[in-house]
Amino acid sequence: MTRIALTLLALASSTALAAQRTAPPLPAPVDAKVAALRDAALKDDVAYDIVEGLTTEVGQRLAATEAEARARTWGVAKLKALGFKNVHVETYQMPVWLRGEERAEVLAPFPQTLKLVALGNSGATPAAGLTAPVVVFRTYGDLANAPAEAVRGKIVYVGNAMVPTQDGSSYGAYGPARFVGPALAARLGAAAIVIKSIGTDHHRNPHTGVTDFPAGVVPIPSAALSVSDAELLERIADRGKPITLKLVLTPRFAGTGTSGNVIAEVPGSDPKAGIVLIGGHLDSWDLGTGAIDDASGVAITTAAAKRLLDGPRPKRTIRVVWFGAEEPGGYGGKDYARVHGGERHATAGESDFGADRIWRYEVNLPDSAKPIADRLQTALAPLGIGRGAGVGGDGTDVGPTLALGVAAIDLNQDGTRYFDTHHTPDDTLDRIDPEQLRQNVAAWTTMLAIVANAPEEIGSVTPRR
Repeated sequence: MTRIALTLLALASSTALAAQRTAPPLPAPVDAKVAALRDAALKDDVAYDIVEGLTTEVGQRLAATEAEARARTWGVAKLKALGFKNVHVETYQMPVWLRGEERAEVLAPFPQTLKLVALGNSGATPAAGLTAPVVVFRTYGDLANAPAEAVRGKIVYVGNAMVPTQDGSSYGAYGPARFVGPALAARLGAAAIVIKSIGTDHHRNPHTGVTDFPAGVVPIPSAALSVSDAELLERIADRGKPITLKLVLTPRFAGTGTSGNVIAEVPGSDPKAGIVLIGGHLDSWDLGTGAIDDASGVAITTAAAKRLLDGPRPKRTIRVVWFGAEEPGGYGGKDYARVHGGERHATAGESDFGADRIWRYEVNLPDSAKPIADRLQTALAPLGIGRGAGVGGDGTDVGPTLALGVAAIDLNQDGTRYFDTHHTPDDTLDRIDPEQLRQNVAAWTTMLAIVANAPEEIGSVTPRR
């Protein structure tokens, strides 16, 4: 190699090294007022007060029941006491499903009693129960590929291999066994279905949750076994002997009832700038007291909005919604979009994944508002929150509003332990870690302080698919 070639090679190498050492773009500056709000929120007590009060003074809040109505009354009083404006309830009608007796036992080959709960919208067995042979499918996919003759007249069992994940992705992977498994089993002629709970614990607490039967499909008895008892049933099946199960489920449909959304505002100074929509859902399943699902969500978002309520008036109106009837099918979110979809919304986001630390944020913003995401990145970093690579726009309650082209900001909580207690009797106040709850409030406060006062125009976007 010539000396000139060596010189050029050395020059190229030094240039490459210099490029590697080039400093990354300077982070967006953090407004001192935003930082002060963020840091003060780390000492917040409002959120815990709401969770404690709602779970103690109301308790479980099954949708469209008297308990959920009491929760709305409680929420209106609390929001008014906190100083929110335009506090009111918007009601709507929906079907009512009520739990009944729930028992199961293996009659053969090895008699065992089992712990289970009915899934929302489950059909009922005769009052004396249903006794039938069991056909075991280890996965939902196995059921989906089964011929009708393997299922007809039997009690179907469907398992899963759900594991904890930070982002909750295993819920999407294994949830279909509950979401659509019962309807599929009904179409195939099954007498009933029991599934392994969609949960990551190994307690004897089964996980409930809604299942959907499309028009024309008659609901069959549908229940979830505790993870421990599901594994017991699988071990029995491994012995290779026929299994007979007796099942007693007596839920009922109770006609039409009233649910509703509790709405409150922090009025903005510029009505044309749009509304920043936030919230969580007020209803809960009836097994626990709905602390992580979702008293914590309404508490976090309300506490964050309260911090802006107590300061200078923001540019954009912040609207806090305690959505009703999320659990049985997102009725509150749909009704909100029906009533308010014609109003100008700048962004929407919800808190409905427990109360553990927020670790990531993701956005779906128009190009004109890209600097907002950059400011969020630097302002949230001290809370241990990084920017995700995905497109924001998650949530059952805000989903119908986001579908109209409203920009989205997601603050993602750590879901590693969420599905240990999700939809179980263990969804109680002691599952709330006050320090992690405060970190949530600080993150939402930071987001609101930036977004509600952003000078950029926040126009419509293409919704996430």
